[in-house]
Amino acid sequence: MKTLIVPTDFSPVSINAMNYAADMALNIDASLLLLHVYQIPVTFTEVPVVNISLEEIRKISEEKVAELKKGLEHVTSGKLKIYAESRLGEVTDEIEDLCKKINPFAVVMGTKGSGGLERLFLGSNTLTAIRHLTYPVIVVPPGAVFNGIKKIGFACDLNEVVETTPSDKIHEVCAMFNAKLHVLNVDFKNKHFLPETPEESLLLHTLLEDLDPVYQYIEHEDVVEGINEFAEKQAIDLVITIPKKHKLLSGLFQKSHTRELVFESHIPIMCIHE
Repeated sequence: MKTLIVPTDFSPVSINAMNYAADMALNIDASLLLLHVYQIPVTFTEVPVVNISLEEIRKISEEKVAELKKGLEHVTSGKLKIYAESRLGEVTDEIEDLCKKINPFAVVMGTKGSGGLERLFLGSNTLTAIRHLTYPVIVVPPGAVFNGIKKIGFACDLNEVVETTPSDKIHEVCAMFNAKLHVLNVDFKNKHFLPETPEESLLLHTLLEDLDPVYQYIEHEDVVEGINEFAEKQAIDLVITIPKKHKLLSGLFQKSHTRELVFESHIPIMCIHE
């Protein structure tokens, strides 16, 4: 059985991601694993002082994640197989350890689309997970509701497509949801058109031809805005993006299309490594 791992910090954004994941799991006949990773809070004075005992933190974490599980079982009328786990450690390390054990279909996480510190704190774990996990990460923006996935957008820059396109996973996702694939390429006045672009386009077509995708060439100065505007107008349900290692997130504040897309999109983003 497929499994979706859903890390939670009990915030409204993570609860919304959990509800989205639950509806998705029901749709694809998957189970859900709720994960809360807790850490020892330390007050930084001249001598670090722990405010609460580790045993108390563990108990609180286990109680809260069990409460989430119980509430979700009630809402789904017992139709969904739900597991809950509480762990001490670093969030991404614990997610990765779980992924290695159960090989999930995806990790589903929330993030905040607004600015300021709230966005930074809620988004940092999601960004770190995207950067370090080799498993797909689905990022659910605030307020997103799962209503099935009929149209999938694949954001592609038509660069090194054979090396970077996760065609097997794209095929799997499209088949799982019986969704139509739209290949999204954003350019402005052929700014990114290179001598090798026609060949790259042909190679991509060969990789994906059995899916009979629709190719959408979007004219826009800003890649993220172009994808978002098109996705909203065309009712795209999920956008797949590739966080390429040579371009993505060498530092938390480094600008990248994937990072911007994760924060700015109103549509869920699925990040898949090549």
